[in-house]
Amino acid sequence: MLFSEHVVVVRGGGDLGTGVAFRLNRAGFPVVVLEIAEPLAIRRAVAAASAVAGGRVEIEGLEARRVETPQAARRVARSGVIAVLVSPELPTALSKFGVVDARLAKRNIDTRTDQAACVVGLGPGFTAGVDCHAVIETMRGHHLGRVIWQGSAAPNTGEPGVVGGASTQRVIRAPADGTVRWAVAIGDLVTAGQSLGRSGETEMTAPIDGVVRGLIAPGITVAKGTKVADIDPRADQAACFEISDKALAVGGGAVEAILTGLSRVS
Repeated sequence: MLFSEHVVVVRGGGDLGTGVAFRLNRAGFPVVVLEIAEPLAIRRAVAAASAVAGGRVEIEGLEARRVETPQAARRVARSGVIAVLVSPELPTALSKFGVVDARLAKRNIDTRTDQAACVVGLGPGFTAGVDCHAVIETMRGHHLGRVIWQGSAAPNTGEPGVVGGASTQRVIRAPADGTVRWAVAIGDLVTAGQSLGRSGETEMTAPIDGVVRGLIAPGITVAKGTKVADIDPRADQAACFEISDKALAVGGGAVEAILTGLSRVS
């Protein structure tokens, strides 16, 4: 790989984190994705996090493969495969040039500028120049994907971006605590009112017509209010299995930030 000695760690393998990992890998950087043991990714068809349970996943021709140690992660990443390691913490044994916090917690959990030569945060909760070197804007609109070198991204509005004319209507949250079971699959077309599955004993129904773009992994126990599914009113079934425009835009910003960081230390 072009930058084989400059491993980049992406914390979070959901759709945006995967967009970042995909673009960094294509640009020549070895990428290691860190995840939790039971990932909460919704767009699992295009999430590196899916390799945690499945061992591997292929996304637009790029393989993401689960590994068990930091040493294996570095070796696999340098071979051109995205390495996926279950590690809620940042492994000190993993030598790295960059860290991208893609956990989208809307707050800074534990990211610091001393964790790598170039530390990048996605979205609100980070301040460039304070707890990271750069922030990438994640809000849809004119500034999506821009790199911020001083200050923060737009604040969290608490509402999903508008897609196909729908915002909060397209997101399904667990109506009750419990284990999630699905009656539909990613890519299925659904109509408003159709049963999607259950959270515990409580049924979940489609709020709008559209295509099932994402579903949290079945069998996971969630708390009431947890985001568990996404319906896209544009009903483009093929798009369910492609990295989104938003994820690629954010990924492009991350590549810019990492390359800029590399130029500053070279």
